[in-house]
Amino acid sequence: MIRVLLVDDHPVVREGLRGMLEAEPDLTVVGEASSGTEAVRLATDLAPDIVLMDLRMPGMDGVAATAEIVAGPAPPRVMVLTTYESDADILRAVAAGATGYLLKDATRTDLAGAVRAAARGETVLAPSVATKLVQQVRSPAQPPLSAREIDVLRLVARGLTNAEIGTALFISEATVKTHMYRVFTKLDVTDRTAAVTTAMARGLLQ
Repeated sequence: MIRVLLVDDHPVVREGLRGMLEAEPDLTVVGEASSGTEAVRLATDLAPDIVLMDLRMPGMDGVAATAEIVAGPAPPRVMVLTTYESDADILRAVAAGATGYLLKDATRTDLAGAVRAAARGETVLAPSVATKLVQQVRSPAQPPLSAREIDVLRLVARGLTNAEIGTALFISEATVKTHMYRVFTKLDVTDRTAAVTTAMARGLLQ
């Protein structure tokens, strides 16, 4: 049996997923989590083979939870199941260690097949997601970051505030904010964590 942990903040979604998966003879749902924090705990306590992870949840989101889960000893494989397919969401999830990325419009047959494939160690991507990743590799839509923007982002990754970054780089806090605005625009993200994760996924930061 392939043991699955469901992670989604909507009970009706988890109920539907449980019904779909447990209709398959070789799949069983061993637990449900409604938040990223709970998912990290249950992934350790229940030792599932696969974690089906929603991306956007209150508190710790799916990307942060994925990163924590795959960093643990003998981690399960994490497969994202979401309604979102923006470039930033995909890159963040893959950078965090997700082994698959499916959309919630997947059929029961596709979902069950994806879970089995992930359990075998295969990477599973929805066709539209695979296309976006290929496009990103071949010709990133966003212009590259400048050397100064990378300097700023490197300090963001170290946890420095805008004021601290300004002091370290001998520029004003307002200038730091301007650089961060340009970084967000170029990377198509809306927060500092996403900016760092996306930059790492593209090889802009080590």
